[in-house]
Amino acid sequence: MSSKAETLADVTASDAALRRFLHGLPGVDAVGLEARAAALGTRSIKTTAKAYALDLAISMIDLTTLEGADTPGKVRALCAKGRNPDPTDRATPQVAAICVYSDLVAVAREALAGSGIAVASVATAFPAGRAARSVKLADVAEAVAAGADEVDMVIDRGAFLAGRYLSVYEEIVAVRAACGDAHLKVILENGELATYDNIRRASWLAMLAGADFIKTSTGKVGVNATPANTLLMLQAVRDFRAATGRQIGVKPAGGIRTAKDALKFLVLVNETAGPDWLSPEWFRFGASSLLNDLLMQRQKLGTGRYSGPDYVTVD
Repeated sequence: MSSKAETLADVTASDAALRRFLHGLPGVDAVGLEARAAALGTRSIKTTAKAYALDLAISMIDLTTLEGADTPGKVRALCAKGRNPDPTDRATPQVAAICVYSDLVAVAREALAGSGIAVASVATAFPAGRAARSVKLADVAEAVAAGADEVDMVIDRGAFLAGRYLSVYEEIVAVRAACGDAHLKVILENGELATYDNIRRASWLAMLAGADFIKTSTGKVGVNATPANTLLMLQAVRDFRAATGRQIGVKPAGGIRTAKDALKFLVLVNETAGPDWLSPEWFRFGASSLLNDLLMQRQKLGTGRYSGPDYVTVD
């Protein structure tokens, strides 16, 4: 394993070496990938296993608000919901994190004090990432100084698509350093990378640069998390651990709204990366409305009936 890790360290020595490595990764069989994702999506989870899976999915949520109209009051309400998702059932798990813009991190930090729920902040000129590196690093520094436990950065997709891989790598390395003790989630924005081969390359690039998590998307473009692109990223983290011994998390974000969809993603995790990734430490859902449906399905499983529309709060 050490020799493999040393070889991987060598690939970032120059732009040419990094290009050779990334373009030397196996090509993605798009038809096979999508067929595999679709087949896994037909698996059903019943009774006790379903109850466990619903609670696991709740515990994996990064409950998110990333709107221009966000206010301190909205963030405090979201934090209260994350701490106590179902006031009628105290056995309901808390969410993993609350994700907000950097200027609202301090508000979330205060509202979550003592809960064990992480505060996540998007940064690096989210969602487009169109800013000078100094501005991006200042954005990260502001979030960390305000108390962010996790930072979700966006890669420079323009640089990546232009083939300037070393520039993208160096920016992630710089952000990783600016994060200090905070965990770094690197958003690839799969919908803008155009091909599955590019998603595989971007996944490996982010992991080589020090990402703690790789994340599908910002939730702000037309194509966000899909079973196929998440499956591809799960394959990447599995193979990266085999090569380096280092485990990296995966976070699909954008478009996952129902419990049925969430459980399909958990099957993908178990069947692709393996049960080691079936925890909030290694797998997250970036979501805003998903929690409501998980709570409705959880209540249905416990009582045999759905509650009225006022059972969950409207975000």
